[in-house]
Amino acid sequence: MNMKKIVALGMTAAMALNLAACGSSSSGSAASGAAASKSASGDKVIKIGVFEPTTGENGGGGFQEALGIRYANQTHKTVKIGDDEYTIELVEVDNKSDKTEAVNAANKLMGEKVSGVIGSYGSGVSIAAGQIFADAKVPAVGASCTNPQVTEGNDYYFRVCFLDPFQGTVMANYAMQNGYKTAAVLTQLGDDYSSGLGSFFKTAFTNLGGTIADEEQFQTNQTDFKAVLTNIKAANPDIIFAPSSITTAPLIIKQARELGITSLIAAGDTWENSTIIENAGDSAEGVVLSTFFDEAEPANDEAKSFIEGFKPYLKDNKQDEIIPAVSALGYDAYLALYNAIEAAQSTDGEKIKDALKDVKFDGVTGSISFDENGDAKKNMAFIKTIEKGQFKFLTTTTIDG
Repeated sequence: MNMKKIVALGMTAAMALNLAACGSSSSGSAASGAAASKSASGDKVIKIGVFEPTTGENGGGGFQEALGIRYANQTHKTVKIGDDEYTIELVEVDNKSDKTEAVNAANKLMGEKVSGVIGSYGSGVSIAAGQIFADAKVPAVGASCTNPQVTEGNDYYFRVCFLDPFQGTVMANYAMQNGYKTAAVLTQLGDDYSSGLGSFFKTAFTNLGGTIADEEQFQTNQTDFKAVLTNIKAANPDIIFAPSSITTAPLIIKQARELGITSLIAAGDTWENSTIIENAGDSAEGVVLSTFFDEAEPANDEAKSFIEGFKPYLKDNKQDEIIPAVSALGYDAYLALYNAIEAAQSTDGEKIKDALKDVKFDGVTGSISFDENGDAKKNMAFIKTIEKGQFKFLTTTTIDG
């Protein structure tokens, strides 16, 4: 569990790039070293990259995260630096849930001269793009990318979510506290999120006295899970922990129930997506997962305001009005970047990076500040279950240390 990550979301670094290239005189220290641009209306513009999958196996979650970012851009559209007001313009790219495509998308953002980046849903694509952002000195703020490697050794990556070691421990604690003593772990080969979270769950579960009855892996784009599930059925675990993508989840759930497996099926934050319920149908009843946010339990006034405004925004975008946790995190990631720029009163990357170290604000998912690794200081998760075709809040779990 090597978490030596350096805090350097110098989102500023990037921001700085956009602001100062404005050509004509820029405002004082604000534009120093930055590349500023102007919109067609003549307004000064700061570009922020949105690095998310909107296609591929994580496209559904990436779209939900992007909605939170877009909404934040509506509510916090401009930022004042010195005497000048800058309009924040989002530049969106699709990393297609693929590590190779993630590199292409990241390079495209760098070509657009963005001042900072938000994303991505999916730890693997975030890790793949991380060095590109660092080399360009463009800060990135992750929303829901939970694998420790995202920020590890990267001065320019921050994130507003909790991490997989914590999430794995939360789910292991939930299992043991509710009498599930034996577990099977099912993960996707080569997927950083799935394999990482599965490993952290396994370690925490065994440390708590549980027994791992079986471990199985599956390939990317696999659709038939009968063979691995048959092995799991033979092991007869109390709980199956199967962190995976939104696309894969309903297939695993349905095929497990079709084989007559009655074990509790559990996973992490990616499973909080209504399409899983739609595609798995009645088989999804009783599934348990950990997540970052619940609209029935607003953490503060910022959360209450967000809930009130975001629900009609979802409706306008033809989405279910139940707020996904990743949308709330997308909103918070945007606010982190926004607050850092405002605090630095500069478009210079290093100044914004320094400001990020001390940023503290009330986000939708709780109070947000960053540790020395660039990770959010968070110690609480929400546990939910699927009941009667809806996600239902069960409890919150806090782990110290």
